Amino acid sequence: MASIARGALTLSAAAVAAYAFALLAVPGMRAPFLQERFASLPLAVWVHIAGGGSALLLGPLQLSRRLRARRVALHRALGTTYLAAVLAAGLAGFALALVSEGGVVAHAGFGALAVAWLGTTSTAYARIRAGDRASHGRWMVRSYALTFAAVTLRIQLPVSQAAGIPFEVAYPAIAWLCWVPNLFIAEWLLARRTPLSRPSALGTPVSAARSSRTP
Repeated sequence: MASIARGALTLSAAAVAAYAFALLAVPGMRAPFLQERFASLPLAVWVHIAGGGSALLLGPLQLSRRLRARRVALHRALGTTYLAAVLAAGLAGFALALVSEGGVVAHAGFGALAVAWLGTTSTAYARIRAGDRASHGRWMVRSYALTFAAVTLRIQLPVSQAAGIPFEVAYPAIAWLCWVPNLFIAEWLLARRTPLSRPSALGTPVSAARSSRTP
């Protein structure tokens, strides 16, 4: 079941990344409001789409335990590329959030997403620089959950349209719904992954406390 979920995540990320790169290469594919953004803020749009698409593709590779174990140098190189892609796309995304469709609620939602994306990714980098691999991995899961907002947005938007919800009503809500639930799911997965390694109330790992009582 887990392998099916990972496969679905990877395929959907690759599909949205391919769509993003196609938008850069084929102007005719761009919706009217996106054409306006290309005209008014071309650098921000290019950087956001290219960086976001790259991060979508790199994330599943960075989260692969097999790659981390067998190809450490490649994992580090891809991690550096992922970091650069997110930092560039996040900064550009914040600039675009200020002029996004949907009014103040959408501006705030996409702006908060950009800040959270930059924050989680920067924290993941700081943790690995400090030599804390476990914490680095947890923050990378959170970072990619936010990267994956590009996928959830493109699921939620057509679903809302098919349900007959007006765009001006749906879009401000989706500006939050495309990423906040992702973070909750990430935290749930992290909590399930290592239930015995979390610190106890006294600051001692539960697993260590149990082993110390073993004769």
